[in-house]
Amino acid sequence: MSKPNARTIVALVAAALLMLTVAFVGVLVVLVRNADEPDVTITAYAHGKTVTVRPFSYCTVTMQDCHILPEGNAEGTVFATLPCAQQTPDCHRGRTVELEVPPGYPLQLSLPKKIADAPWLAQLIYVLPTGEKVDRVISRNDYPDRALALTLDSMPEPDLRLIGVELQLPILARDETGKEFYVPHAAWSISTA
Repeated sequence: MSKPNARTIVALVAAALLMLTVAFVGVLVVLVRNADEPDVTITAYAHGKTVTVRPFSYCTVTMQDCHILPEGNAEGTVFATLPCAQQTPDCHRGRTVELEVPPGYPLQLSLPKKIADAPWLAQLIYVLPTGEKVDRVISRNDYPDRALALTLDSMPEPDLRLIGVELQLPILARDETGKEFYVPHAAWSISTA
Protein backbone atom coordinates (compact mmCIF):
# COMPACT_ATOMS: atom_id res chain seq x y z
CA MET A 1 0.00 0.00 0.00
CA SER A 2 1.38 3.38 -0.94
CA LYS A 3 1.51 6.45 1.27
CA PRO A 4 -0.96 9.24 0.44
CA ASN A 5 0.69 12.22 -1.15
CA ALA A 6 0.38 15.84 0.06
CA ARG A 7 -2.48 16.66 -2.33
CA THR A 8 -4.58 13.76 -1.02
CA ILE A 9 -4.00 14.81 2.60
CA VAL A 10 -4.93 18.43 1.85
CA ALA A 11 -8.09 17.28 0.02
CA LEU A 12 -9.12 15.04 2.94
CA VAL A 13 -8.54 17.82 5.47
CA ALA A 14 -10.50 20.31 3.31
CA ALA A 15 -13.39 17.82 2.97
CA ALA A 16 -13.43 17.25 6.75
CA LEU A 17 -13.44 21.03 7.42
CA LEU A 18 -16.26 21.51 4.91
CA MET A 19 -18.37 18.80 6.59
CA LEU A 20 -17.68 20.34 10.00
CA THR A 21 -18.70 23.79 8.76
CA VAL A 22 -21.94 22.48 7.23
CA ALA A 23 -22.80 20.64 10.46
CA PHE A 24 -22.06 23.75 12.57
CA VAL A 25 -24.23 25.99 10.35
CA GLY A 26 -27.05 23.41 10.48
CA VAL A 27 -26.98 23.31 14.28
CA LEU A 28 -26.81 27.12 14.44
CA VAL A 29 -29.87 27.47 12.16
CA VAL A 30 -31.89 25.08 14.35
CA LEU A 31 -30.89 26.92 17.54
CA VAL A 32 -31.78 30.33 16.13
CA ARG A 33 -35.11 29.11 14.74
CA ASN A 34 -36.09 27.56 18.10
CA ALA A 35 -34.88 30.46 20.25
CA ASP A 36 -37.43 32.44 22.25
CA GLU A 37 -38.24 35.87 20.87
CA PRO A 38 -36.74 38.45 23.24
CA ASP A 39 -38.95 41.00 24.95
CA VAL A 40 -39.51 44.20 23.03
CA THR A 41 -37.69 46.85 25.06
CA ILE A 42 -37.53 50.63 25.14
CA THR A 43 -34.41 52.59 26.04
CA ALA A 44 -34.97 55.59 28.32
CA TYR A 45 -32.39 58.33 28.93
CA ALA A 46 -32.39 61.27 31.33
CA HIS A 47 -29.74 63.41 32.97
CA GLY A 48 -26.78 61.19 32.01
CA LYS A 49 -28.38 57.83 32.83
CA THR A 50 -29.76 55.18 30.46
CA VAL A 51 -32.07 52.31 31.42
CA THR A 52 -33.62 49.45 29.47
CA VAL A 53 -37.37 49.24 29.96
CA ARG A 54 -38.80 45.74 29.60
CA PRO A 55 -42.55 45.35 29.16
CA PHE A 56 -44.77 45.96 32.20
CA SER A 57 -47.36 43.76 30.49
CA TYR A 58 -47.40 41.97 27.16
CA CYS A 59 -50.25 39.97 25.60
CA THR A 60 -51.14 39.17 22.01
CA VAL A 61 -53.63 41.51 20.34
CA THR A 62 -56.39 38.98 21.08
CA MET A 63 -55.60 39.26 24.83
CA GLN A 64 -55.52 35.46 24.93
CA ASP A 65 -51.81 34.72 25.29
CA CYS A 66 -50.12 36.84 27.93
CA HIS A 67 -46.35 36.46 28.27
CA ILE A 68 -45.85 39.22 30.84
CA LEU A 69 -48.37 40.39 33.42
CA PRO A 70 -47.95 43.33 35.82
CA GLU A 71 -46.25 42.66 39.13
CA GLY A 72 -48.37 43.14 42.22
CA ASN A 73 -52.00 44.16 42.26
CA ALA A 74 -53.42 44.82 38.80
CA GLU A 75 -56.90 45.47 40.24
CA GLY A 76 -58.91 47.83 38.11
CA THR A 77 -56.93 47.03 34.96
CA VAL A 78 -57.66 44.74 32.06
CA PHE A 79 -54.82 42.49 33.28
CA ALA A 80 -56.45 41.68 36.64
CA THR A 81 -58.31 38.63 35.33
CA LEU A 82 -55.89 37.46 32.65
CA PRO A 83 -53.81 34.32 33.21
CA CYS A 84 -50.40 33.62 31.71
CA ALA A 85 -50.52 31.76 28.41
CA GLN A 86 -50.41 27.96 28.79
CA GLN A 87 -47.56 27.66 26.31
CA THR A 88 -45.40 30.11 28.25
CA PRO A 89 -44.10 28.46 31.41
CA ASP A 90 -41.59 31.33 31.58
CA CYS A 91 -44.37 33.93 31.88
CA HIS A 92 -43.10 36.57 34.28
CA ARG A 93 -44.19 39.72 36.04
CA GLY A 94 -43.46 43.15 34.62
CA ARG A 95 -42.19 46.00 36.74
CA THR A 96 -42.14 49.76 36.55
CA VAL A 97 -38.61 50.95 35.81
CA GLU A 98 -37.29 53.87 37.83
CA LEU A 99 -35.32 56.67 36.18
CA GLU A 100 -34.97 59.99 37.96
CA VAL A 101 -35.69 62.95 35.70
CA PRO A 102 -34.86 66.23 37.46
CA PRO A 103 -37.28 69.11 36.78
CA GLY A 104 -36.32 70.93 33.62
CA TYR A 105 -34.46 67.99 32.06
CA PRO A 106 -36.07 66.00 29.24
CA LEU A 107 -36.86 62.31 29.22
CA GLN A 108 -35.79 60.70 25.97
CA LEU A 109 -37.24 57.41 24.77
CA SER A 110 -35.80 55.26 22.02
CA LEU A 111 -38.43 53.02 20.44
CA PRO A 112 -37.71 49.82 18.56
CA LYS A 113 -39.16 49.55 15.06
CA LYS A 114 -41.81 47.08 16.28
CA ILE A 115 -43.30 49.81 18.51
CA ALA A 116 -42.62 52.78 16.22
CA ASP A 117 -44.55 51.05 13.41
CA ALA A 118 -47.53 50.29 15.69
CA PRO A 119 -50.32 52.66 16.74
CA TRP A 120 -48.93 53.51 20.19
CA LEU A 121 -49.97 56.02 22.79
CA ALA A 122 -48.33 57.23 25.99
CA GLN A 123 -49.92 58.39 29.20
CA LEU A 124 -47.81 61.10 30.83
CA ILE A 125 -48.48 61.60 34.52
CA TYR A 126 -47.64 64.98 36.04
CA VAL A 127 -48.07 66.25 39.59
CA LEU A 128 -48.98 69.75 40.73
CA PRO A 129 -47.38 71.31 43.86
CA THR A 130 -50.65 70.48 45.68
CA GLY A 131 -50.09 66.78 44.99
CA GLU A 132 -52.92 66.58 42.47
CA LYS A 133 -52.11 64.36 39.47
CA VAL A 134 -52.64 65.50 35.89
CA ASP A 135 -52.72 63.01 33.01
CA ARG A 136 -51.83 63.90 29.44
CA VAL A 137 -51.95 61.53 26.51
CA ILE A 138 -49.71 61.67 23.48
CA SER A 139 -49.74 59.31 20.53
CA ARG A 140 -47.91 58.27 17.41
CA ASN A 141 -49.97 60.94 15.60
CA ASP A 142 -48.16 63.69 17.53
CA TYR A 143 -44.77 62.75 16.01
CA PRO A 144 -43.37 62.25 12.52
CA ASP A 145 -44.43 58.95 10.95
CA ARG A 146 -42.70 55.98 12.60
CA ALA A 147 -40.52 58.15 14.87
CA LEU A 148 -37.90 56.06 16.66
CA ALA A 149 -37.12 58.68 19.32
CA LEU A 150 -39.31 60.80 21.60
CA THR A 151 -38.31 63.71 23.80
CA LEU A 152 -40.70 64.42 26.68
CA ASP A 153 -40.59 67.63 28.68
CA SER A 154 -40.38 66.95 32.42
CA MET A 155 -41.79 70.40 33.21
CA PRO A 156 -44.01 71.62 30.35
CA GLU A 157 -45.49 74.28 32.64
CA PRO A 158 -43.96 75.86 35.78
CA ASP A 159 -46.27 73.96 38.15
CA LEU A 160 -46.26 70.57 36.41
CA ARG A 161 -43.62 67.92 37.14
CA LEU A 162 -43.41 64.63 35.26
CA ILE A 163 -43.63 61.64 37.63
CA GLY A 164 -44.37 58.78 35.26
CA VAL A 165 -44.87 57.54 31.72
CA GLU A 166 -46.70 54.49 30.46
CA LEU A 167 -46.29 53.69 26.77
CA GLN A 168 -49.05 51.43 25.45
CA LEU A 169 -49.99 49.45 22.35
CA PRO A 170 -53.79 49.77 22.39
CA ILE A 171 -56.51 47.63 20.84
CA LEU A 172 -60.18 48.43 20.41
CA ALA A 173 -62.50 46.58 22.82
CA ARG A 174 -66.26 46.47 23.30
CA ASP A 175 -68.21 45.96 26.53
CA GLU A 176 -71.55 44.14 27.00
CA THR A 177 -73.51 47.27 26.07
CA GLY A 178 -71.65 47.70 22.78
CA LYS A 179 -69.63 50.69 23.96
CA GLU A 180 -66.16 50.74 22.36
CA PHE A 181 -62.99 51.77 24.18
CA TYR A 182 -59.25 51.18 24.03
CA VAL A 183 -57.27 48.80 26.24
CA PRO A 184 -53.52 48.15 26.08
CA HIS A 185 -52.37 44.71 25.01
CA ALA A 186 -48.80 45.73 25.85
CA ALA A 187 -47.35 48.42 28.12
CA TRP A 188 -43.99 49.78 29.31
CA SER A 189 -43.90 51.75 32.57
CA ILE A 190 -41.37 54.32 33.81
CA SER A 191 -41.40 56.17 37.13
CA THR A 192 -39.50 59.47 36.82
CA ALA A 193 -39.77 60.88 40.35
